[in-house]
Amino acid sequence: MAVMKIKKFSFTYPGVDHPSLKNITLPIEQNKITALIGPSGCGKSTLLRSMNRIHDLYPGNKYDGKIELLDLETGKYNNILEIKKENEFIKLRQQVGMIFQKPTPFPMSIFDNVAYGLRIAGIKNRSELQDRVETALKGSALWKEVHDRLDRSAMGLSGGQQQRLCIARAVAVKPEVLLFDEPTSALDPISTGAIEELIVELKKDVSIAIVTHNMQQASRISDYTAFMYLGDLIEYDKTENIFLNPKEQQTEDYITGRFG
Repeated sequence: MAVMKIKKFSFTYPGVDHPSLKNITLPIEQNKITALIGPSGCGKSTLLRSMNRIHDLYPGNKYDGKIELLDLETGKYNNILEIKKENEFIKLRQQVGMIFQKPTPFPMSIFDNVAYGLRIAGIKNRSELQDRVETALKGSALWKEVHDRLDRSAMGLSGGQQQRLCIARAVAVKPEVLLFDEPTSALDPISTGAIEELIVELKKDVSIAIVTHNMQQASRISDYTAFMYLGDLIEYDKTENIFLNPKEQQTEDYITGRFG
């Protein structure tokens, strides 16, 4: 079952006369990891950032088609491209969280970083905040490392710890979907392995889409893979099929390193 359905979706940046994404149709399956792969500039991150309308922080973008998000309470799909009100954007970004390439902790304490979204969601009770923060830090495999210094600045954490803190901040508000934009590209191999294990663990509770340039990473952790090239979706299938038996020659050429 798809938690998100991208239907005939095109995207054009302001001041550009040709779309960066062209007629993309793609599901994001519930409690699965979907990897978006392809060479630089093919539209992977543009598509990912469309899934929670983060582009709208900068005006003038043009959307066509639909991106439908499943409402888990009603079982109905809502087109997020129709969202216009500020409170609707806030709710959307709670439902569809995002982790960026470079860790983005806020210049505040570890506790306040994780509690930030919870407070925006209206949770004020101190004991509930403490419980939710602890649960999120445990869920991001960070609790044991920081439980005795929650009041210290998050800026003092290592790069890998900061990235796991950002994941804790995102999962604290219990999103339906998590978007990862090359979350390990700035990390060492040990931190990368820890983040990959965490992402695989998280899919029990949340549906995940990840942009990665790392073919091995895509093959290791994802259930489905979408190969993109020059704004087009070339092929989408189960990851094992994409890597072992792709239908399109372009896909095979990219995966085997003949271009890209």
